[in-house]
Amino acid sequence: MDPADTPETARPLAVIDLDGVVADVRHRLHHISGSRKNWSAFFAEVGDDDVLAEGRAVLERLASDHEIVYLTGRPERTRPATQAWLSRHQLPPGRVVMRADDDRRPARLLKPQLLRSLARGRRVAVVVDDDEAVCAALTKAGVSGLRSDWMPAAAPLHTAQEAAGRT
Repeated sequence: MDPADTPETARPLAVIDLDGVVADVRHRLHHISGSRKNWSAFFAEVGDDDVLAEGRAVLERLASDHEIVYLTGRPERTRPATQAWLSRHQLPPGRVVMRADDDRRPARLLKPQLLRSLARGRRVAVVVDDDEAVCAALTKAGVSGLRSDWMPAAAPLHTAQEAAGRT
């Protein structure tokens, strides 16, 4: 936000999830499928994700008249790789909000809390997320949500978001 902006004059926020919305995580899901999950390997490959064309299009459209905030369930330790990925793919700039490394709450609980803290005094115009439970929780909280469905649903990703509290 421009220092001269006040909450009343600032552009509204567009809050965008990464995994399954802008980042194609399918190449790394094998690390968390089955009974033995290798979370270190799963997160070590965040820099190798392709960009989902539909996610890029939505993001670029929103960036034209919104301030972008990336709200991801990725752990804080992935920040350097995540920011390098955003830059390398020339995605619109924006604040990146991540979960603490030791936070294992389901995304449907984590993201509304993180959203409340980052949006104090600001208008959140839209949240784009691939997780139905997150979208439902945000709608219940009075925030407009757009559920992305352009990446085919992946059971390991849903489990990671809602049961394991990992992304």
